[in-house]
Amino acid sequence: MFALRSRAVAAAARRCFSSTAPRLATTIEINGIKETIIERSDMPIDKVRETLKDETLAVLGYGPQGRGQALNMKDNGLKVVVGVRKGGSWDAALADGWVEGKDLFEIDEAAHNATIVQFLLSDAAQIAGWPKIQPHLTAGKALYFSHGFGVVYHDQTGIVPPKDVDVILCAPKGSGLTVRTHFQEGRGINGSFAIHQDATGRARERTIAVGMGIGCGHLFETTFEKEVSSDLTGERCVLMGMLQGAFLAQYEVLREAGHSPSEAYNETIEEALCSLYPLVASKGMDWMYANCSTTAQRGALDWAPKFYAAIKPVVADCYANVKSGGEAKRSIDLNSRADYREKLQVELDEIANQEMWKVGRALRPLRPENA
Repeated sequence: MFALRSRAVAAAARRCFSSTAPRLATTIEINGIKETIIERSDMPIDKVRETLKDETLAVLGYGPQGRGQALNMKDNGLKVVVGVRKGGSWDAALADGWVEGKDLFEIDEAAHNATIVQFLLSDAAQIAGWPKIQPHLTAGKALYFSHGFGVVYHDQTGIVPPKDVDVILCAPKGSGLTVRTHFQEGRGINGSFAIHQDATGRARERTIAVGMGIGCGHLFETTFEKEVSSDLTGERCVLMGMLQGAFLAQYEVLREAGHSPSEAYNETIEEALCSLYPLVASKGMDWMYANCSTTAQRGALDWAPKFYAAIKPVVADCYANVKSGGEAKRSIDLNSRADYREKLQVELDEIANQEMWKVGRALRPLRPENA
């Protein structure tokens, strides 16, 4: 059973983005499980500004996620400062218009000046930076994450927030680059939110306001623990790890059978990313199955169960290792080594030098929209 407001009503609600009029949030029900989805019309930008009018939001870290969230909140009229280590992304922040001493500070000073501390350093950098940040988390402040890693695996990270601060999370379901580009295009990116600790009684309101302030299109509620387990599994499986493995397997089979590089690439990647996947995103896989050729339909129906049988045990193994803390330990151990970046670059170069991605670099400029 799937219950959702009609498209006409949903469209009307979206047109109310700048209105402060309250309304009932959207509830969906799937197989008896009800979820409340927070949309922009539940927390329009005027209400975001009103909710956060007395807050100073410090974005610590200016990687893709920090940059995207900071710039979006600034463009939405919120009081934002950026905390960056000199010698790190400091010059990038200056180039984006942040001003030293006004809204650009060293990390510990930014945390000191903030009421909401957005801890957006990498997981490894959070561990190293925590001792400097913790003293600035005074009563009533909020400690914000976009990933629950540091808190959930506190036995390995040492990140244990004080009891008198809100501990909150908003996790955009995409890269920081997408957070920014979707915002600039007038779109939004979906995100999850979670309340780990509500010391002020305002944690939920603060979280939803910041979530909309950073440019989310809608928010669904989760927990820090579930965010971590789903996120780490997704990255290792269908979002990145499995995707690379599956692409490479099919590409190599086609090449070994005598197909040209361009044919193998187009049948493996170009058609998937530029034609089919966007349709799946828009209409769903069920629609895709119902609207493809009968030959494609028959083949997909016959072979999907075989891939399911082969892949599900791998995903289950991955999820179990995430839940046990094994993936966190491996990530922390490797990312903390002095030579990690050099060894990481070797692994990344191996992917970049695969024939499949060399073909991609040659063919992407030939897409009609790039001609």
